[in-house]
Amino acid sequence: MDILIVAPSSSSIYQELKHDFSAIEPNLWAGLLANSVRKNGYGVAIHDMHIQSKDLDDFCEHVDDQKPRFVLFVASGQNPSASTPAMQGAVDAARTLRDTHPEYKIGIIGPHVNALPLESLQDNEFIDVVFTNEGVYALSNLLSTDLSDSGLSSVKGIFYRNSSGEIILNAPERIVPQELLSQDLPGVAFDLMPDFSNYRTSHWHCNFIDEDRSPFASIYTSLGCIYKCEFCMINIINRDDNDPDKASSSFNKFRYWDPHFTIKQLDYLADKGVKQLKIADEMWVLKPKHFEVLCDLIIERGYDFNIWAYTRVDTVKPQYLEKLKQAGVNWLALGIEAGNQEIRKEITKGKFEDVNIREVCNMVENAGINVCANYILGLGHDTWDTMQETLSLALELNAANSNIYSATSLPGSPLHLKAKKEGWRLPETYSGYGFLSYDHLPSQTYSLSSEESLSFRDYAFHVLFESPRFLNKVNKLFGDKAVESIKRMTKIKLKRRILQNNGKV
Repeated sequence: MDILIVAPSSSSIYQELKHDFSAIEPNLWAGLLANSVRKNGYGVAIHDMHIQSKDLDDFCEHVDDQKPRFVLFVASGQNPSASTPAMQGAVDAARTLRDTHPEYKIGIIGPHVNALPLESLQDNEFIDVVFTNEGVYALSNLLSTDLSDSGLSSVKGIFYRNSSGEIILNAPERIVPQELLSQDLPGVAFDLMPDFSNYRTSHWHCNFIDEDRSPFASIYTSLGCIYKCEFCMINIINRDDNDPDKASSSFNKFRYWDPHFTIKQLDYLADKGVKQLKIADEMWVLKPKHFEVLCDLIIERGYDFNIWAYTRVDTVKPQYLEKLKQAGVNWLALGIEAGNQEIRKEITKGKFEDVNIREVCNMVENAGINVCANYILGLGHDTWDTMQETLSLALELNAANSNIYSATSLPGSPLHLKAKKEGWRLPETYSGYGFLSYDHLPSQTYSLSSEESLSFRDYAFHVLFESPRFLNKVNKLFGDKAVESIKRMTKIKLKRRILQNNGKV
């Protein structure tokens, strides 16, 4: 066994929602990296801690049974907000492994260490190696060495701790180019993961019907994004230099697998009985020669997937919708973010000058596709009034589901660099970056504190999901069981450290 690739558990950041309402998703980057090293002839296994470990001791026993040369924790999530919180589960497990089995070399890869590689090693003395981008070439090159100081010194794209405890910063490595994507990053090693019945989708994706959440899988058909939104760090995995003053917006790239390559992976998922399918691409409905061809291939096969995918309000075109629906796209997640146009301009989301958000949402719904509307409160120059504008827009649109979050200075995002420049508070723990965690610390704005932003977010969530108009819509679309599921969810009140300390609920 050359490498054991570990998907750490981060379920604790969801508080009581973790039991029935949070998703359990396959770690796609664990699967992508596993396939890339397997293609190069290395022995590899995947261990999903959320599903396959009873506790940390059990995990360490599993590692010792496998006896890999290298243990790699993949601290990443399909939602940009999930990657830094995933670090908590990774470092807890890595620390325990080092204490009980110090002979194993340990590495971490993921957006957080891409953004803060030096700090990640300085803060965690039990980590030997961190990777500074997606790690495809660096990982195979690392496995070709004996993992000694002299071997690691030749591997581009890593920072590592040598046998004397000194941190060494190696030169950067390239990312996989578009023309080599299917060859050097040949899809997800689903066959090395737990059975799909162990995973479950978000409860809204399956129309709020709990028993329909599994079997579930997700997949990337493309990587990256061409846009430069201030709050997002998704493109930090494309880093190709070691400049600590650059954020994800300096590395915005979009690559996609040939649809005829991707359909083979979907063939596998369909054969395994997957019904619920998330296309985890940051921007799926972008290039017609990519997504429309894939839709045609799905339609030809007659697959009965229930698909959820992401797009921007200004990339949805009426001519796309019929084909998307025929392919099984029943949910489109739209990044609306803010109700105020000036706030959208500030975060480089765009003014949507040529787009009427209300008309786009109606157009999507009229095509028989449900809208999952995404909103962010506490951006830049947000005030009480502009946050209320966002809530008012959300109530007006009354989407079949809404995600509403507080802006957070995620490492790797332009907002993180802004927060450091402005002297704004940053979370002191990995879980503090988690939107739903107890110790969540969102970004302040130029006029609102973190406490005020978070307090309004939690208030807005209950206003939206307890709205009689929303519940009536859900009832008409999905029935009484869906409404009851939502009511059970809204009975759970998130606890927030910074609000409790201020005497607030």
